[in-house]
Amino acid sequence: MNRLKIAKNISAFTNPPIICIPLFLIICLTLSFTADGFDFGKFIVLEVVSLIFASVLPMAIILFWAKKLNTDSDISNRSDRYMPLIVGIVSYFIGFLICYIFSLDNFLTCLLLCYSINTGVVLLFTTKWKISVHTTGLSGPVGALILLLGPFGAIFGLIYPVLIWSRVLLKKHTLSQAICGGVQGFFLTVIEMYLFMNILNLPVMNLVGLYDSILYILAIIMTPVLLGLLSYVKTGNPLRIFIIGEIILLVLFFALTPAEVFLIFVMTTLASVLISIFASDDFIWYNIISGQSFKTL
Repeated sequence: MNRLKIAKNISAFTNPPIICIPLFLIICLTLSFTADGFDFGKFIVLEVVSLIFASVLPMAIILFWAKKLNTDSDISNRSDRYMPLIVGIVSYFIGFLICYIFSLDNFLTCLLLCYSINTGVVLLFTTKWKISVHTTGLSGPVGALILLLGPFGAIFGLIYPVLIWSRVLLKKHTLSQAICGGVQGFFLTVIEMYLFMNILNLPVMNLVGLYDSILYILAIIMTPVLLGLLSYVKTGNPLRIFIIGEIILLVLFFALTPAEVFLIFVMTTLASVLISIFASDDFIWYNIISGQSFKTL
């Protein structure tokens, strides 16, 4: 299987309404465990609500709009994305209202509101810049899983550098658009979750703290961001700067963060390096880590 086909498969699986199906499944399973054991009835309700309003309806409008405009399922033209994004905002908000009115679950209530707000932020970006909906769609539920499961949730962040490569190789986004989509999605989700829980008085017990959640996010994004900066900034020896930067980050994460955060940083760095090697000279990160000369983006 060639790299282009692999990238297409990764891109298809990580389409936001698709990737949220397994990730929301894990979220709903986690939320359904109570002090008395697993509440199957609650799981079914949460799963149905999340499936309909976070996946089925958004995917339906994407497919309908793509067919109407006779374009690809990614709706690659930036100006064609407004309608699917608006429908997504409405769908997530209806899901939020249902959860809020019927008091289904505080965490899912706030998460669907986050989805609605974050999609609105993406819509604002889209009016001027084609920020990656794919990396935003990945980082949102991964941010939620970090709040719920800590390092076990952060492991899903290893998909982030792989998805960046996929979207850039397919020429769906520039490197900066792919990186920034994930960065804003991670931070907005965890910050908004705590904000909405306080504003709406919807407390959730046993969550990972905001500070620790941000540490996990930094562990996921720092190596891709460093490689991204080196792809745009002209330097005499980008490999040397990358190695020095990684050593500094390694020391900082080892000295200042919990062992679980440090491990996530190491794993994400390895994932970033391995995908760069696999990508070969089709991807600018390979030129950085291999020490080959290249023109900055």
